[in-house]
Amino acid sequence: MSTGTIYTTGEYLDGNPTWHVEDSAWKAAHIETIVRRNQLSPKRIAEVGCGAGQILAELWSRLADDVEFFGFEVSPQAYDLCKPLERERLHFHLEDLASQEQRFDLLLVIDVIEHVDDYLGFMRSLAPKCDYAAFHIPLDISAQAVLRKSSFDSVREEVGHIHYFTEETAIASVREAGYRVVDCFLTAGAIELSGGGLKRRVASLPRRALAAINPSYAAKLLGGFSLMVLAKAESSAVDT
Repeated sequence: MSTGTIYTTGEYLDGNPTWHVEDSAWKAAHIETIVRRNQLSPKRIAEVGCGAGQILAELWSRLADDVEFFGFEVSPQAYDLCKPLERERLHFHLEDLASQEQRFDLLLVIDVIEHVDDYLGFMRSLAPKCDYAAFHIPLDISAQAVLRKSSFDSVREEVGHIHYFTEETAIASVREAGYRVVDCFLTAGAIELSGGGLKRRVASLPRRALAAINPSYAAKLLGGFSLMVLAKAESSAVDT
């Protein structure tokens, strides 16, 4: 994953003690949506950079009872959080998936590539490991973020994002890494996730109103969105 040490030394856990577990049910619901609406029936699902493991635990209860789940994590601190969640058909490994000789029907890459130094090389290394990949990519670049420099400082210092995307550059990156985009949609974390106090709720009102008219425009103008992408792992694939 990233060559940065904040994920292995405990520094990231110090700044993010829940490892964002509170967002896991919301992310799992969007993963379930893209799986079901594309009529996939994966039997082996893996998540790279599984963090505290709660996304896989949520999917374990949502998808068919014959699906096997595997979480891979390079942070010892995150592994300590996810390991107690292990049960039948749900396994966690303190390993780098790229170094493993395993293949999965569906690989989950959820809020990961923005943390990785060589994110295109990282994505390419995962393609031989799966038939399909589901990427969830924060769209940190918006007109509001550009005008407020503190927005980029915040996501870099607080949650470790070192790359920033728009809807278009996120899709282009998936294609550049050798995948064929099958389906994608925006997710509105700034609207749908609770928390943040009164200030955040008030700030979400114009975002909510604009998103009801044009979600892509709301993402470009005000931010607060991510992109869920389902892609076929085919290095020679051409979109139709």
